[in-house]
Amino acid sequence: MLMAKPRGFCAGVDRAIDTVNLALELYPSPVYVRKQIVHNRSVIETLSQKGAIFVDEMDEVPEGALVIVSAHGVSPEVFQQAQQRNLRVIDATCPLVTKVHLEVKRFAREGLSIILIGHEGHDEVIGTMGELPGQIQLVSSVEQAEQVQVPDPGKVAVSTQTTLSVDDARAILEVLRRRFPKLATPSSDDICYATQNRQASVKLIAQQADLVLVLGSDNSSNSERLREVAEAAGAQAHLIDNVSEIRQEWLDGVEVVGITAGASAPENLVQDVVACFREMGVEEFEDVEAMTEKVAFALPSISFQEFAKHAARHAAEP
Repeated sequence: MLMAKPRGFCAGVDRAIDTVNLALELYPSPVYVRKQIVHNRSVIETLSQKGAIFVDEMDEVPEGALVIVSAHGVSPEVFQQAQQRNLRVIDATCPLVTKVHLEVKRFAREGLSIILIGHEGHDEVIGTMGELPGQIQLVSSVEQAEQVQVPDPGKVAVSTQTTLSVDDARAILEVLRRRFPKLATPSSDDICYATQNRQASVKLIAQQADLVLVLGSDNSSNSERLREVAEAAGAQAHLIDNVSEIRQEWLDGVEVVGITAGASAPENLVQDVVACFREMGVEEFEDVEAMTEKVAFALPSISFQEFAKHAARHAAEP
């Protein structure tokens, strides 16, 4: 079995989950979280068992309560709704998503038409487009890139959802650059380091494996992209939430299996699959490392302030 490295949690996911865990530890119940803190069923179930309450919108949170914003980010309107309800908000938006929000606002100040490459309906895309309602055009395919229209072809900018397929985004960008030669782009790549690294590592194992299993939930964009990348590299590939979803027919005629995990999938799910294959008699497990990751993000600053106040209050109590 070939084990992709890096795989699993990225720095933004670690940060978001740590934020919820710390809030559950330091604050009295209930602690609310708007949307799924990260797109993984196992993570959400674990945090729910610890006491986190997941809601879809701010109006489901009681006035004055504590609510955490997910790693995918939200529009300014959501923060306004929270303020109107006097909610205490901890913003666990991934810093790399925040970067995209800041970019589109800068492009707007410069008077540029903005195109966002991304998937319609994804939480991250909804939040980014909410920064400038009606001012951002979403492009999800090469075909849409060929058709998108702007008032001034010489004043166009592009930003990208952080969890896209690197190859797909590149193909769309090529079309946009051809159509708009003066296209303004971010100073650094919007597709996050973890997404790119995991796609690079799955390409390596897919070139050697007959079957690639990707641990991740079906609403996880980066996990679904890993499955697509593996298939494009020539392997049979399946996205699974956990070991119970492996089908025996997938293994028929398979000599080499590769395994990876999306940026929101915990390592214990991978180890469950490893244990399953050990029971089947598999003895060789080889790490295939594309690169080493050493990225880490500090917890949200507001959470530090709030947590410190809360800890001080409790320390003063008899």
